[in-house]
Amino acid sequence: MLARIRSAAVLGIDAYLVDVETDIANGLPTFATVGLPQGAVKEGRERVYAAIANSDFLFPLRRITVNLAPADIRKDGSAFDLPIALGILAATGQLNGAARADPAAAASDAGQPPAGPATHPQGLADYLILGELGLEGDVRPVRGVLPVALTAKREGCRGVIVPLANVAEAGVVQGIETLGAQSLQQVAAFFAEGRPLPRTTVDPATLFDTPPADDVDFGDVRGQAHAKRALEVAAAGAHNVLMVGPPGSGKTMLARRLPTILPETTLEEALETTKIHSVAGLLPAGGSLVTRRPFRAPHHTISDAGLIGGGTYPRPGEVSLAHGGVLFLDELPEFRKNVLEVLRQPLEDGHVTISRASSSLCYPARFMLAAAMNPCPCGFWGDPGRTCTCGVLGVERYLARLSGPLLDRIDIHIEVPAVPYRELSTERHGEPSAAIRERVNRARHTQLERFAKRPGIYANAHMTPKDLRVFCRVSDVADALLRSAITRLRLSARAYHRILKIARTIADLAGAADIQPQHVSEAVQYRSLDRPVG
Repeated sequence: MLARIRSAAVLGIDAYLVDVETDIANGLPTFATVGLPQGAVKEGRERVYAAIANSDFLFPLRRITVNLAPADIRKDGSAFDLPIALGILAATGQLNGAARADPAAAASDAGQPPAGPATHPQGLADYLILGELGLEGDVRPVRGVLPVALTAKREGCRGVIVPLANVAEAGVVQGIETLGAQSLQQVAAFFAEGRPLPRTTVDPATLFDTPPADDVDFGDVRGQAHAKRALEVAAAGAHNVLMVGPPGSGKTMLARRLPTILPETTLEEALETTKIHSVAGLLPAGGSLVTRRPFRAPHHTISDAGLIGGGTYPRPGEVSLAHGGVLFLDELPEFRKNVLEVLRQPLEDGHVTISRASSSLCYPARFMLAAAMNPCPCGFWGDPGRTCTCGVLGVERYLARLSGPLLDRIDIHIEVPAVPYRELSTERHGEPSAAIRERVNRARHTQLERFAKRPGIYANAHMTPKDLRVFCRVSDVADALLRSAITRLRLSARAYHRILKIARTIADLAGAADIQPQHVSEAVQYRSLDRPVG
């Protein structure tokens, strides 16, 4: 007796089809799962046994072999419980209504379902099925439902059957049926008797109609006009930014408001971000799409695997969870050096590649890095109101914790001085985030039109050196100013490219076709750490 159920597993942030083949033969009672099952999959046999028995079905006391094909890819997670249980029921004919447990029949048959050939119920092969089983037969939520639903659509499946708690997540995929299941009995009745399962369809457009109200706003920030302008430029061109200032100057406050001025999330971006959060198990219960840009702020004690991703069973790290949003690293020099250095690849390439002996995974990681640090160990270097006790040597040693290659990958370096009392005490609110976002949206729209024929480039920060020669036309006067700045500050080639990208963004905010001297002059100001300490 053989049954085949279609399911899926997640590899990276994408899913692939898995055929759950169940064979039941005469012999000593055994339950073997093959096809490179890992911990949770192996333990699933105990959950499947209890769920079938407690759902008024008969568990066959025969030789049971479950194969998860393709057999050369490691399978992890508890999502195969439901398809394995259905495979056992289908192979023993119990999905045809022939062997619902009856006390008298069970006693006469020694608890064995019919041994005749099983016929598959109508429509069993049309659905991708996944879900974790509780011991009572209830279906519990699992990770990675959105990638599975997208794979089901791509492979031409009629629909997916997922835990009821995950239907809103899978329902955003249009063109397939999304059915929610609460119990094994409910799914069995759907195939055996045609009883309907709850069907869910979510129109993604409705999730973007009303932007959620932000609980933080740039209007709350007093003073810091220079820092606000720098963050506006950073948001307009997707540039990384480093804020340097004494304790209490508002660096963290500014960083937390950076997502409020970023452009609205598109459906494509929301789907990719949601896939990452779904695989990581961070999507809230009943959640559908992540429509707000992520803001991740890990503590400086984080490991390199926690930041970049990986582990025994690889999972996305903080850089991938911040994809499409902001990764904020406060007290940047306090992070371990090896942790900071692993940021080089994602900052440059926009993705993370995690290689293991058995496989290599690629996670998207195109985020904006917002970092903050004190100017010295005591925090008061350059503060006119307080005396720094570190000295020039102490400041240089402190700044040396950040490598040159890492600083070169951060486009904008700005100083955030302490806010004077007269600005703290004023009742006047600053410019709100909505007004800044309008200017950012216009600049981003200009960039999308500019890079329409350049796949993979969505903002000025993503330009390659080849793109700079095409899109960053500089006037003669601006070129002379740029040459002087590069020579006097002894900037690297990468820093030169960063200045050109920033100047291009400033020109976009001003609506200028070419880069003018004032754009270059402002861009050079945003490289404060390139100047010598003294």
